[in-house]
Amino acid sequence: MDLMIHHLALATDWHTAQHTGEYRISTLGRTLDQEGFIHCSRDLTQLRGVHTTFYRHVTEPLLILDIDPTGLDIRTENGYPHLYGPLPTSAVTAVHPYP
Repeated sequence: MDLMIHHLALATDWHTAQHTGEYRISTLGRTLDQEGFIHCSRDLTQLRGVHTTFYRHVTEPLLILDIDPTGLDIRTENGYPHLYGPLPTSAVTAVHPYP
């Protein structure tokens, strides 16, 4: 897989990752250790669906993490890319506010 993938993150979770060097949140309220992988999206259409399903009630700032999957253990399951293992902050190529 050589295309960019994306992850919707709470701004506070991403800022915490900046200090540790890795991001370990699977999805809202669930860690990598609890879920076994980090949920990602293959495109912004999928990401909007994730927002609608899981994050629409969230009032704190959300960020889109653009991820270069090169060298990461990414597996596509049910049409969604899943990252097995922590996300190194160095693999995040850009961060954008979620509209």
